[in-house]
Amino acid sequence: MVYAVRMRMRLPKQDKKYVWTNHVLQKMVFYRLSESRVRRVIKNPKRVEEGIAPDTIASMQPSGSKKRKEEIWVMWREKIKNEKLKSKNDNLKLKMNEPKIIIISAWRYPGQSPVGKRIQIPENVLEDLKNYI
Repeated sequence: MVYAVRMRMRLPKQDKKYVWTNHVLQKMVFYRLSESRVRRVIKNPKRVEEGIAPDTIASMQPSGSKKRKEEIWVMWREKIKNEKLKSKNDNLKLKMNEPKIIIISAWRYPGQSPVGKRIQIPENVLEDLKNYI
């Protein structure tokens, strides 16, 4: 007799460094990717390419086994946020640039993806991606 086990995933919370879109949260549940796995792909990618959406970056790490190869891809974008802080010494307002990473999408790619080839995307899909960014 086989019992179905429901897996509960903890969804990531918004923090100072990462912003998680609803799209990536849905994809993380679908592909069973954890928050730490997505962050690890961004921090230590094996390959980095231009994302399919404008002004985005796609990072990849290999996954799987020798018999069943796959890759985990994360599409993200860096956003600069200006913050005003007061200096303790002279009480001047300083502007400090703090990068924020907006994580747009994550997915598993079966097999090995071709290196450096641009994927053709229909115009309506590109319009939807622009709404997320």
